[in-house]
Amino acid sequence: MDTATFDLVIRNAHIATATDIFDADIGIRDGRIEALAQRLPPGREEIDAAGRWVLPGGVDAHCHLAQPTDDGSVFADDFFTGTRSAACGGTTTVMPFALQKKGATLEESVANYHAVSDGEACIDYAFHLIVADPTPDVVERELPQLIERGYTSLKLYMTYDDLKLDDRQILDVLSIARREGGMTMIHAENTDCIAWLTERMLAKGLSAPKFHGLSRPVVVEREATHRAISLGEFLDTPVLIVHVSSEEATAQIRDAQSRGLSVYGETCPQYLFLTAADLDQPGHEGAKCICSPPPRDASSQQAIWDGLSNGTFQVFSSDHAPFRYNDPKGKQIGGSDGNFTHVPNGIPGIETRLPLLFSEGVMTGRIDINRFVSVTSTEPAKIYGLYPRKGTICIGADADLVIWNTDIDMTIRNDRLHHNVDYTPYEGRHLRAWPAITVCRGVTVYQDGEFTGSKGFGEYQRCDRPTPAKPKPQFGRPTPWLDVL
Repeated sequence: MDTATFDLVIRNAHIATATDIFDADIGIRDGRIEALAQRLPPGREEIDAAGRWVLPGGVDAHCHLAQPTDDGSVFADDFFTGTRSAACGGTTTVMPFALQKKGATLEESVANYHAVSDGEACIDYAFHLIVADPTPDVVERELPQLIERGYTSLKLYMTYDDLKLDDRQILDVLSIARREGGMTMIHAENTDCIAWLTERMLAKGLSAPKFHGLSRPVVVEREATHRAISLGEFLDTPVLIVHVSSEEATAQIRDAQSRGLSVYGETCPQYLFLTAADLDQPGHEGAKCICSPPPRDASSQQAIWDGLSNGTFQVFSSDHAPFRYNDPKGKQIGGSDGNFTHVPNGIPGIETRLPLLFSEGVMTGRIDINRFVSVTSTEPAKIYGLYPRKGTICIGADADLVIWNTDIDMTIRNDRLHHNVDYTPYEGRHLRAWPAITVCRGVTVYQDGEFTGSKGFGEYQRCDRPTPAKPKPQFGRPTPWLDVL
């Protein structure tokens, strides 16, 4: 007779959440955490954490997988290879994007994205909606219906010709998000400034990858961040500014927060570990690091670290946008010496996100372990309606757990990673921490350097209306223009 009390017991765990640190055994049944205690009864399977850190599985709240494009380029990672790579880096939930193309409905976009994701992912996943064509029907009918069905986060772009919205369109979407309880995330760069500068650069023959960064100076991010925050303030609607790269944009967010506005910030590894110099490599190599906003300078890196430490940023995501380098449908779709405007935008990083931040953040003392858990797991889950199923270690939560090795000396090599990209921008960087074991809903999906999960194990996660998306009561800050609507 099977006398085991639990399906799995993780013993001798040194646990950290976003607020606490404690030692306990973790009892898991039917994919959920059922007990946290000393000396739990036996499980059918047991893992000895041996006093190592055990943290909630990572929630990567901003990544791109199997996403359609308009230039003929092809994302290197589908939902299997992308989620496999995520699992091997300690992430147990990903949130990529169902992209609406102009002329299409959001419902079509969601259906198409389920068609390429369901049955493919090896960890759990949810979707954000990219709203690129906010027609009256999309705004008044589709968005409320989709938010009700669990697609509760909306991404808006202020740049890219095929995606950008003008201020009035942004207001239309923000007003529905406010009414229906959705969270709006905004890519903040001034599209006209970028286009004006790019035209003049290309006219002078300035087309190498390094000019991508020069075509998107800090001021265009600062201005758009200020404008996005102002639009949210105008409608008393929470907004989240994604992939913040610069000291000046960070200051805009912190100023808004100091005024009591519901403004959230996200940043990414590329803004901690890359600089503009990485775009200025021999030949076309700099194309590997083309992303938007671009990497900045050392002072911006420090400002981003400070923002992670002091709470300006609530979310640390990979913004994984995987294109192969030596590929005519990847970074070289415009040729091996094509101008920077023809290079697909984005870099890979879904597997290295957590080890980089743990090694260079926690283990150097830049951030503490609770802040690490907060920005990589707990706050993303809260902001996007997945908490407390995801993002924490508590009774009733999904058993998404990572046991960390923190006594290692390893070097990032692309041939050791599990994505489908032929390079990593972090090649050669030394790390002191990497996951030993990743558990998703009670099942070990990665252990000691080997992927042990299975295609199709991951489940789609319906998102609740997130509490952070609710407008704050406006004590002392009247908005009479809203009262008449």
